[in-house]
Amino acid sequence: MVKIRLKRMGAKKAPFYRIVVADSRSPRDGKFIEELGYYNPTTEPVTFKVDADKVNAWMKNGAQPSETVKKLLDKSGVTTK
Repeated sequence: MVKIRLKRMGAKKAPFYRIVVADSRSPRDGKFIEELGYYNPTTEPVTFKVDADKVNAWMKNGAQPSETVKKLLDKSGVTTK
């Protein structure tokens, strides 16, 4: 199964995340298929940028967003249907 999820990047105690499409069996920070955007919770205000067209295309092809990514997409106004 293909998932849209967060990949942790950055330094210790200063994380930022990339939103990636990856196989559900691969490790969190391992191999991924495509990068869709990024999320930085440490900035004020929080930085979140994603390519909505790519997200919708992957979801139409059957990719499932993780719970966290689903919340972020809903908050940013990207449809998750």
